Amino acid sequence: MRKVIYALVLVSGLVFANREIKNEASKKPTPQLLSTVERKDEMKKWKATPDGRNYKKWEASPEGEKVLSGVAKISNHINAFTNMEAVVTSLSLPLGSRLGFGVMVRINGVDYIVKFEPEKSQLDQLQSLKVNDKIIIRSHTVSHAPKYSYPIIWGDYIERDSKVIFKCVPPKGGC
Repeated sequence: MRKVIYALVLVSGLVFANREIKNEASKKPTPQLLSTVERKDEMKKWKATPDGRNYKKWEASPEGEKVLSGVAKISNHINAFTNMEAVVTSLSLPLGSRLGFGVMVRINGVDYIVKFEPEKSQLDQLQSLKVNDKIIIRSHTVSHAPKYSYPIIWGDYIERDSKVIFKCVPPKGGC
């Protein structure tokens, strides 16, 4: 009888110890948001790096100014998620792009890359686009990078001939 009790105590001690280890391992520190001052300090540090200096040179270059001007021209539409009328100018992205699937468009005389993240079921409608098609674009995001000569619009909603041909599917489980 005594051996059984010792074994039971020993086994339950291991289970308890094992449980504590698992609980501690699952507690990961959550990243803290930086304050405004900390963000400014981090930005100053980054600007002092070679990448930061190269970015500042690109920003001041004619190509950088052209891209940033294009971003500024549509920023109100991006912030308000309103319609932008565009004309498809190319069905392929510039050589060397690593943006996935997308097209080139012109909005008010400025060329943009429109990047999509479609599901397989949405590809057929997007691939039906043709050069000179007039489309309506809505987006929450526009970005830029020194690697690209054009601002990059993330296509969230595309309409052609008053028919929705692409609508971004929210990620499962939320953001």
